[in-house]
Amino acid sequence: QVHVVESGGGLVQPGGSLRLSCVASGSRSSIYAMAWYRQAPGRLREMVAHITATGSTYYPGSVKDRFTISMDDAKNTVYLQMNSLKPEDTAVYYCNVNFGRSESWGQGTQVTVSS
Repeated sequence: QVHVVESGGGLVQPGGSLRLSCVASGSRSSIYAMAWYRQAPGRLREMVAHITATGSTYYPGSVKDRFTISMDDAKNTVYLQMNSLKPEDTAVYYCNVNFGRSESWGQGTQVTVSS
């Protein structure tokens, strides 16, 4: 059974930084891609960063130049470095792992940006 566990969330002031981590374990399949999504209260879940196994990345305009996704293949781990955080970045952040024929989600980690 695949386990996906996020960590690193918390409370940060506007303009601050946080680094989220996500570890995937228990799968015999190769990881095709990993991504971070977020969901704020009353809003749809949205992708904020995506990285393929070959290292290609994608960011939507709302976080581009502020968020950076990276992956450690050997550790089945993906990171999300978030800089210049804004109150509108407040949400639960979820990790998604794409194995090609299946995908798994973590339980999420809360990020709150407030003074």
